[in-house]
Amino acid sequence: MTQLLMCSGALVIALSTGCGLISSDVTDFDLTLPDKKFTIDSASWEVSDQEAQAILSTNCSSAPTVCNSAAQQACPMNCTGECNTTTQTCDLFLEVSLHQVIDLKSEASELQSLNDEPVIKVTIDSVTWEITTNTLNVATPPMTVYVAPMSVMDPSDPQAKPIGTIDMVDAGTTTVGPQQIAFTSTGKADLVAMMNTYKTPFNVVVGSTLVVRAGQLVPAGKLEAVVHIKAHAGL
Repeated sequence: MTQLLMCSGALVIALSTGCGLISSDVTDFDLTLPDKKFTIDSASWEVSDQEAQAILSTNCSSAPTVCNSAAQQACPMNCTGECNTTTQTCDLFLEVSLHQVIDLKSEASELQSLNDEPVIKVTIDSVTWEITTNTLNVATPPMTVYVAPMSVMDPSDPQAKPIGTIDMVDAGTTTVGPQQIAFTSTGKADLVAMMNTYKTPFNVVVGSTLVVRAGQLVPAGKLEAVVHIKAHAGL
């Protein structure tokens, strides 16, 4: 009888771990993702220095809306203008809106074995960034990193949740190794929520605005950045 009970118990264990299922004691999947690269290229705004200087020298004291009209004519997209009430000339706003897809199921090979498990329990180890190339002639303002559904690529979309900030980068400078992102108060939790449902791809979005005022340089050149996401997970 004792031998029969032992065999029955062994059969239960075998069934619970067989058929492609993962035992509940699996608690350490490495989720170090491939690098996510982002490029700020001044050419993407398609505004020449001559056009930009014309906007910046425009007097808007009697017609504040002229600034946005002029900017819309000069830039096909991601470009707006606003009247500076102090100088009474136009300011030019150049929007940064970049995105990269994260597809955990295909990017983290360890997750391929989970089969029908609907969710995992993710722990964020670190999110870092580094500037690998920088020929921009102006400093970048702090840039915000968001997570968003696949359909969302605009940082201003209400569904884009800010998870942290990349520090200002001086003109022409790069970083010495990875730098820690400055998480928002809910940043880690929002990133974990996206990663827990690992079968659903999502976007990492980087957004910011470069403001150019009269007498300042118009952005020229290119900046290339990399975001690293390291995490681990279990069931």
